[in-house]
Amino acid sequence: IFLLILWVTHEYVLNFNDLFVTITTTYNPLSILAVFFASESFLGLIPPEIFIAWAAKTASPILYLTALATLSYLGGIVSFLFGRFLHKIPSVYNYLEVKMIKHMNMIRKWGGFLIIVGALLPIPFSMTSIAAGLIQYKFRNYLLFGLLRFVRFYLYALVIFNVF
Repeated sequence: IFLLILWVTHEYVLNFNDLFVTITTTYNPLSILAVFFASESFLGLIPPEIFIAWAAKTASPILYLTALATLSYLGGIVSFLFGRFLHKIPSVYNYLEVKMIKHMNMIRKWGGFLIIVGALLPIPFSMTSIAAGLIQYKFRNYLLFGLLRFVRFYLYALVIFNVF
């Protein structure tokens, strides 16, 4: 659905080719990557597809795509650790571990699925990472499931690189 909206916007509202050419010639790639990392670390409000489309217009699309996927993965780790930090706040801990204990047990049971969904689908990975940290999901397992973020970036790139 998101890709359809992007295509309709590209065809009838805003020519992304012109936009990305302007961005790639105006802004330093490190600045763009820094904005992306900040977005992926804190709530993920800017859709990564925009950055994937930007990468397609650079001189080294695969290099920038890999950098984006890596920064998204690292941003997810930052978010996960933020969730762990939030869990240590007494009021948050009390709410989660006392008032929501039945729900927390079920969420912990399905935590891997939560991470997989966040890594592959167009929902903010940062938010699912914060949730994984809040439920005290095993960090090692989080790192493993989070690697699916790379799969998402490369699959989306196949579509976006061919569309634009």
